[in-house]
Amino acid sequence: MESRPRSLAEIVENLGEPRVMVVGDLILDRYVWGNAERISQEAPVILLRADRREERLGGAASVAMMLSALGARVSLVGVLGVDDTADRCRELLNENNIDHTLVLEDPARPSTLKERYIGRAQQKHPQQMMRVDYEVRDAISEPLTHRLIESIDAALQNIDIVLVSDYDKGVCTPPLLRQVIKICKQRGIRVVVDPIRGGNYSDRYHGCSSMTPNRLEAGLATGIEINDLNSAFLAAEHLCRSLDMEAGIVTLDREGMAMVHRDGRREHFPVRARDVYDITGAGDMVLATLGMVLATGGDYPEAIVIANTAGGLEVERIGVATVSRDEIIHDLMNSEATTHTKLVSRDKLVQEIRRLRSQGRSIVFTNGCFDILHSGHVQYLQEARRQGDVLVLGLNTDASVRRLGKGSDRPINDESQRATVLGALQCVDYICLFNEDTPLELIRAVEPDVLVKGADYRPEDVVGREIVEARGGRLYLAPLVQGKSTSAIVDRIRGSKAA
Repeated sequence: MESRPRSLAEIVENLGEPRVMVVGDLILDRYVWGNAERISQEAPVILLRADRREERLGGAASVAMMLSALGARVSLVGVLGVDDTADRCRELLNENNIDHTLVLEDPARPSTLKERYIGRAQQKHPQQMMRVDYEVRDAISEPLTHRLIESIDAALQNIDIVLVSDYDKGVCTPPLLRQVIKICKQRGIRVVVDPIRGGNYSDRYHGCSSMTPNRLEAGLATGIEINDLNSAFLAAEHLCRSLDMEAGIVTLDREGMAMVHRDGRREHFPVRARDVYDITGAGDMVLATLGMVLATGGDYPEAIVIANTAGGLEVERIGVATVSRDEIIHDLMNSEATTHTKLVSRDKLVQEIRRLRSQGRSIVFTNGCFDILHSGHVQYLQEARRQGDVLVLGLNTDASVRRLGKGSDRPINDESQRATVLGALQCVDYICLFNEDTPLELIRAVEPDVLVKGADYRPEDVVGREIVEARGGRLYLAPLVQGKSTSAIVDRIRGSKAA
C-alpha cells in the first residue's frame, strides 16, 4: 500500500536539490530608491532625491537566483557582453551559488541593463516611477548559437529539467530552442518555457513539455480573446494541442491559472487576494517554482498551486526578490488552515479522483450521517483510512437524514457544521454531500477501490458492494467501538433534560 498523499507543505519541504538548467536572456536589474519630494522647477516632472542604489539579477538570471534560493543546483545558460554590467552579473551569480560556466561572452553586444526609479511619497510605501532600458534585441550570431547548443548538449547528462526564460533579447532564437527541445526529448528531460509576447510559438517552442504564458501572451499566440475562464481553457487547449505539449497553462494574474492536460484534465487553480506592490518577477517565480516541483516528481496540479503561492508572495515585494521554502510552507499552511478544501462537489470529486488515480492512489469510500461526532466515529474513520491512500466520505444532507426516520429533530447539527467538524480530522481527505436515500449514485461516480461499512452490517446488505467488487475492489467491515452511538448520546441528553 502506498503512503498517504503528502500535503503541499510537505512537498515543498521535501523538494531536495534538483539539478535545473535555465536557458535564456540575462538581465541586470538596477533600482534607484529615493523620496519623491516635489515637482522640478526645470520641467513638470517629479524630482526624486535618490538615497540608495541596488542591483539584482533579472531575466533568466532572476529565475536561476530564485531556484538557488529554493535549494536547487542551478546551471545558467546565456550570453553577456564584455562590460561593467557583465562583471556585476557574474559577481551576483557567484554570490548566489549559480553555475555560470555556460554563460558565454559576446564582445559585439552590450549586456542588458534595466534601471528602475522607485519613489516614496511622504515616507509611504515606495512605487516604481519609471524604467530605463539599455539593450539590443538582435539575435545572437550563428556561431554563438552553435557553441551554446554544444555546451547544453554536453551538460544535460547532469540535469533534471530545463527551463527557458525567453525575454526576446536575442538569445532564445528558434534554431537554438528547436535543437534544445529535440535533445531534451531524446533524453526524457522536460522543457518548461516562459514565452515571449507574440511571435510564432510553433517555430520556437514546438515539442516543449509546458509553458506559462500570461493572459495577453496566450491571447496573441492563439488569437483567442481571454476574458473569462472558458476562453482561458480554450487557449490552453489550443496551445497544448498545437505545440504537442503535456500541459497548456495560462496564468490569469488575480484569477490564478488555467490548465489543460494532454490526458483530458481541465482545471482552474484560483489564488487568494494579495496586496500587490510590484508584479516584477512574478512570472520568473512561477516558472522557477513550477520547474522545481516538476523536477522532483510532482504532478502539474500540485506544482501549479505551489507556484501560485510563490508568485503571490513575490508580488507583495518591490522588485525581483527571492522567496524561501520556509515562506512558501508557512503561506501554504496558513492557507490550508483558513480555507475549507475537503468539502467538494460531486463533479469536483470525480475530477480529483481521476487525478489521484493517475498517480496510482487507491480510493477508500465510506458514508454516514455523523450527526454528533464521538470517539467511535473517529476510530471508525481512522480504520477506514488505513485501508487505502485516500478516504472519501459521503455525508448525508439534512434532508436525507430526515428521511432515514431518526426523529423529527434530527440531524442535531446541520450538514455544514457536520462537514466542518469531519473536515478537521486528518484521516478524512474529501467530503461529498449526497441527497439521495442511499449513497449508491455517489459510489457509482467515485468507483472506490475499497468500500468500508461497520461490522454490524451483513455483506449482502451493504449498498454499492456489487459495483465495487465488479471492478475488482473489495468490501471491508470495520470493527465498531461498543457502546458508542449518536442515537444513544441523544437519548441520554433527552433523558437528562426530562429529569
